[in-house]
Amino acid sequence: MSWDDNRIEQLKKLWSEGLSASQIAAELGGVTRNAVIGKVHRLGLSGRAKAKPASVARPRKVVRNTMRTSVVSARGNLAVVEMVDTEIEIMPVRENVVIPMSKRISIMELREGVCRWPMGDPLQADFAYCGADCGGGKTYCDAHARIAFQPQNDRRR
Repeated sequence: MSWDDNRIEQLKKLWSEGLSASQIAAELGGVTRNAVIGKVHRLGLSGRAKAKPASVARPRKVVRNTMRTSVVSARGNLAVVEMVDTEIEIMPVRENVVIPMSKRISIMELREGVCRWPMGDPLQADFAYCGADCGGGKTYCDAHARIAFQPQNDRRR
């Protein structure tokens, strides 16, 4: 496709009318949007008319007050995202966990059957572990286990 004088004049006319490069390319035929943009640039055309604004403002979409979560599942090389509407559920406030006084033991005193809940800043000299009895096979005492192992719904809240 070559730019002859007739096509250039038609391009200038359509450009000054405010048509987009895609619309001009469709009108001229046999030319791409990028070719139109390149030719406009080379010709130094500017000051094109603005597209006519809509006389009536278009209505806005109504936004529902729901929470959207996305679920991603991979199928081969594609990732499919599904949008799921979920209502926000207000969870009751959980009761405060009462933590009994601990023995505060050092790392050298840790052994099987004592609570390993860290207390304080590990970089400070007063750092210690809880040290309360927790029974065989458990990592934390009952009070610290209620904090560490929360039900699934409580963590989402």
